[in-house]
Amino acid sequence: MHFRPATPQDVPAVLPMVGQLAALHEQWDPQRYDYRPDVLEMYRRWLTARATDPRSVFLVAEREPGKLVGFLIGTIEATIPIYRLRETGYIHDIWIEPEYRNEGLGRQLTMLAIEKFRQLGMKQVRLETAPANEAARAMFRSCGFRVSSIEMLVEIS
Repeated sequence: MHFRPATPQDVPAVLPMVGQLAALHEQWDPQRYDYRPDVLEMYRRWLTARATDPRSVFLVAEREPGKLVGFLIGTIEATIPIYRLRETGYIHDIWIEPEYRNEGLGRQLTMLAIEKFRQLGMKQVRLETAPANEAARAMFRSCGFRVSSIEMLVEIS
């Protein structure tokens, strides 16, 4: 397996994985993950820009040349002014194709992202996981993450 920074040319191969991730999130909680119909087009533009942004971490796992089996996308995000840390690394999405799971690929991508954020001067890396995604939380714990807050939601109309 080869891990490398993504390029704009990788985005078309990543988009089907984004689609699977979005579908899984919608299955878990359709109110929280109520995606717009053009979510893949929005991701295409966003990922293409992130692939050349020196303050983003966009990595791919490549089984063989041209065969992507996973990705991770993270950015540097501003915190609100009440905190001492002005910015943190933030992992938005990670996906490993189902047939390649349980090989440690997600952990390797996550550790590479943490190191890249460290090189970019970040002191913290944050992320969110869905309540149904215990496998992801276990993997993130193995990378040193801990629960730091719990997001809650109420539907109002």
